[in-house]
Amino acid sequence: MAAMEKLRKCVVSPTGKHTASVIFLHGSGDTGQGLRAWVRDVMTPGLTFAHIRVIYPSAPARPYTPMHGALSTVWFDRYKISHDCPEHLQSIDAMCNTLGSIIQDEVNAGIPKHRIIIGGFSMGGALALHLVCRYQPDVAGVFALSSFLNKDSVAFKAVEEQVRAGQSLPELLQCHGTSDELVLHQWGEDTAMLLQKAGMTTGFHSLPGLYHQLSQPELELLKTWILRKLPPNSS
Repeated sequence: MAAMEKLRKCVVSPTGKHTASVIFLHGSGDTGQGLRAWVRDVMTPGLTFAHIRVIYPSAPARPYTPMHGALSTVWFDRYKISHDCPEHLQSIDAMCNTLGSIIQDEVNAGIPKHRIIIGGFSMGGALALHLVCRYQPDVAGVFALSSFLNKDSVAFKAVEEQVRAGQSLPELLQCHGTSDELVLHQWGEDTAMLLQKAGMTTGFHSLPGLYHQLSQPELELLKTWILRKLPPNSS
């Protein structure tokens, strides 16, 4: 089964002692290497840190329904790109399980969960939200760029259950371009609102005129947020 393969990953090592990690998931049809190159093109020299390892995994190729079943490097399948259809939970859950092994690798390397941030662009951000809200609520933070969750997502219920049980959830950083024509800005805003209503601490940033893409102001904001959540002098 594709989701159970060991994922390829592109890793940017810290320039000093490794004390924290960021896992950054690409959008549909991309690769970890491709996302890393895109980040570096948008913001020189990219997301590099003295103490944080940045990991860009690559999704395995799988049949993708919005492309009429053609193979694509996507984290999970979708019935369609829309906020009002059911989630393809079988493929989402399988990939969350697979990505759990990358998190465990970091823990085995001596990085505690509270020193790990998970996030992504577009589909990668959606999967990061499922992964953190439902499976890894003890990480330091989660970010979602140009992303959305379906309006009836099981992630909202998972957050409510965590809060009801008195368990804390990490902070969410969301960024979304107002001119995004693929993933509508409203979908991203609705996702933030529903997660906040469920009990999650969220920060939603609108980027005027930005399409479905990364931008330098967005990545600078993300870098500052990462450093706030994962400061160099913590153990």
